[in-house]
Amino acid sequence: MLTKDTTLVKQVPLLSSEDSQLLEISRKGLLSLNLQEMKAIQTYFDRVGRDPTDVELETIAQTWSEHCKHKTFSAVIEYEEKGRGSRVYDNLLKSTIMKATQELDKPWCLSTFKDNAGVIELDEEWGVAFKVETHNHPSALEPYGGSGTGLGGVIRDILGVGLGAKPVMNTDVFAFAPPDLPARKIPRGVLHPRRIIQGVVAGVRDYGNRMGIPTSNGAVYYDERFVANPLVFCGTVGLIPKNKVEKEVHPGDLVVSLGGRTGRDGIHGATFSSAALEEGISSSVVQIGHAIMEKRTMDVLLQARDQGLYRALTDCGAGGFSSAIGELGSSTGVSIDIEKAPLKYEGLVPWEIWVSESQERMVLAVQPENWAMLKVLAESENVEATVIGEFTDDKKLTVKYKGEITGQIDMKFLHDGMPRVHRRAVWLTSTDSQKPPVALKAKDLGLRGSDANRLVLDLLAHPNIASKKWIV
Repeated sequence: MLTKDTTLVKQVPLLSSEDSQLLEISRKGLLSLNLQEMKAIQTYFDRVGRDPTDVELETIAQTWSEHCKHKTFSAVIEYEEKGRGSRVYDNLLKSTIMKATQELDKPWCLSTFKDNAGVIELDEEWGVAFKVETHNHPSALEPYGGSGTGLGGVIRDILGVGLGAKPVMNTDVFAFAPPDLPARKIPRGVLHPRRIIQGVVAGVRDYGNRMGIPTSNGAVYYDERFVANPLVFCGTVGLIPKNKVEKEVHPGDLVVSLGGRTGRDGIHGATFSSAALEEGISSSVVQIGHAIMEKRTMDVLLQARDQGLYRALTDCGAGGFSSAIGELGSSTGVSIDIEKAPLKYEGLVPWEIWVSESQERMVLAVQPENWAMLKVLAESENVEATVIGEFTDDKKLTVKYKGEITGQIDMKFLHDGMPRVHRRAVWLTSTDSQKPPVALKAKDLGLRGSDANRLVLDLLAHPNIASKKWIV
């Protein structure tokens, strides 16, 4: 039975809602769910025989977010080229990049399209893991914190691939509006590019340096079209023993939270990534990073990995405990006592604890006989480790608070129940685009002597060509 204590959990009136009300529930809650998705949820809970709780609705919204589900990449896309016919891509990712990888079937591809990062073979003993991810919206709102936690997130993805890889190098690609863009061209409520640029570069630099992981290469590009939303690509490379690439979860394994505490920062970060940037969005969607905590957590994980103290792990990235635990327990089931999660401060209600994306937290599947050794190891590095639940064999996600159920969802619906996105794409061509490019010379432009020199200097001064020494 679900709890009846409305101070702990609220039931959302979905079953009696009309289409416009469903969309309003999604908009007000920053769930970023469209009408088709909201109606699918409505149908599921109608079958269950009750309205969903806030915990359940937030869980589904996080799991079905663009960030977690990549629903555009997995969409059905009707593609047409004018004059060349059309075709349908049933899951763009699977029918292109994944298909090519599977058909090539290279033995040096150790892990692809199934974990927190891809892994390829380096030599007989080691594999190389690589992961990149964007943190565009958070960096537009809060450049320093948004970019720093973007890098921290991909470092955790490397720690969370297989049984854990050791991060050894960071990389990045940035795209900004020009730093000298006039104020009249800055939309209302948008930070000036110069502020965004300085904050993003410093955020990535500082987080990596504090963890002792160098940012060894990168790129930067300027274009006015990035004025409201910069491109902030963060990446990390790691090394992993080839015998540590696979992981599994068994019913009866303990769910262990390792690392930082949970707060209100980062709530709705996953669903926020699916929304358009607009005025009035709270900065609480951006996590507060703590690189030193992540460094200590990394030290515990790599030692515990080599001692065989856990069977599986993942990071609390987008969606926090909801995504990490929901994914690890997808094939088994899991029961969580969410009140056991260590908090930064009091006052959080169950759904906030469950979906918060506070940084520097990992979730492990630990054999009960190994728990005592893991706890001692964590304490030796001044890192908190806490048992917050257990993996089950009932194929359900159950979230409890002080003994009362605040949410329960079938894993099959949670992970496979999202309606498919349908898109139509048309490639337009023109006769002009078929003409070969013409190489212009200074003399063709009527430039002579000092004019040509000035043109060269102007080109060299363009931010896309000019020295990036200030970043390097």
